[in-house]
Amino acid sequence: APNVASPEPAPPQAPPPRATARTDGATEPYTWYAQAVARGEAGLNVTHFWSKGPMLRAETVVAGHKVVTIVNGEWYYAYDGLTGHGLAIRRDPSARAKDSPTRRPFGNEYESLMRQGAELVREENLLGRKTGIYRVTDALGKRELWATMDDEHLPLRIEIYDRRTTGRRYTDYVNWQTQLAIPDTFFQPDTWAKLERMDTNEYLTRTAVEGPTGPVPVLYADLLVARKDE
Repeated sequence: APNVASPEPAPPQAPPPRATARTDGATEPYTWYAQAVARGEAGLNVTHFWSKGPMLRAETVVAGHKVVTIVNGEWYYAYDGLTGHGLAIRRDPSARAKDSPTRRPFGNEYESLMRQGAELVREENLLGRKTGIYRVTDALGKRELWATMDDEHLPLRIEIYDRRTTGRRYTDYVNWQTQLAIPDTFFQPDTWAKLERMDTNEYLTRTAVEGPTGPVPVLYADLLVARKDE
């Protein structure tokens, strides 16, 4: 998603209350909500994320248009929330294989950074919650992450320095919520949406040959085709 150009941001928001383990024997997937505020040279954007197990709904405003992303089972939907035009892309089996009722489909920066070799550089205590600051530096630049030091590893802030452009990007996750009552129908595209259907290979081929495919971008490509480093 587009990101940063701003003065030094405020300190990360205090972590949310701990998610409590279920004791009622319920098998309903966990639900999550968070808001991500991204700032960079391209400006500022805000994304709202909701998830229920592996299902995702994200709404981001890009150039005045609301980009709606829905990931549900075999389909990845991306459409313009104003016009309804968009794509329904059949997800690659590699991405679907990672779906889990206990793994969030968003906010997994901790796992991603650790795969890149990040190290814990210091710890902070935010309102009684232990928070770790993790950093990786390489030929691409520097990535730094604030995340809760518990089983959830909730991201609170990501700072990225691009060595090639010398640009900086900041993303803050705020207002984390969990165990919300969200119906499955929330993770279906609007009935008035006009969606062109295709499989993953067709989408990738068209994008490689013709450039950007569809009226809105695919913002979460790892949910369409899994990254090879996962």
